[in-house]
Amino acid sequence: MRKGFFTEEDTERILMAGMKYGLKAKLHANEMGYSGGVQIGVKYHALSVDHLEYIGKAEINSLKNSETMPTVLPGAAFFLGLPLSPVREMIQSGLPIAMASDFNPGSSPSGNMQFICSLACIKYKMLPEEAIHAVTLNSAYAMGLSEEMGSICVGKKANIFITKPISTYEFMPYAYGSNKVETVILNGQIQ
Repeated sequence: MRKGFFTEEDTERILMAGMKYGLKAKLHANEMGYSGGVQIGVKYHALSVDHLEYIGKAEINSLKNSETMPTVLPGAAFFLGLPLSPVREMIQSGLPIAMASDFNPGSSPSGNMQFICSLACIKYKMLPEEAIHAVTLNSAYAMGLSEEMGSICVGKKANIFITKPISTYEFMPYAYGSNKVETVILNGQIQ
């Protein structure tokens, strides 16, 4: 093991062991440096490669035309003071982007997706439409759930939220830190 992350060989061995049991790969890759994790994830058809604080042209080219979703975890970068993923460069090169919270007590102790959406726009320079796609449909794809979640369509689970009155959807990332959600519906049931 390298300091802070697995070697490429160790990662391949772990992925192959999981594949024997029908597990689909998801990798935390390139959080602390250029680890080769992105390329390994693409090679093994991972659902996603997550973190991506260290991503350059080689990683972007590897992700192009792959089925692997690049997933940025702004909460961890914010909490740990890590470099920001070059999201605008990734989008301009044709990659989709998912955004997730990485909610855990050690490196991202907030699961607030409203804040993640705000960080997407304020720090990563995403447009509100891009940020909303990143935290909904693209995130569902990154979890292997896009056939049943991530958008409002006939046949998909009714997991939606209704905001308090706001001027436009573009207001959602702008008003960071304030709760704009009035009603949450999960599996068609008001919570």
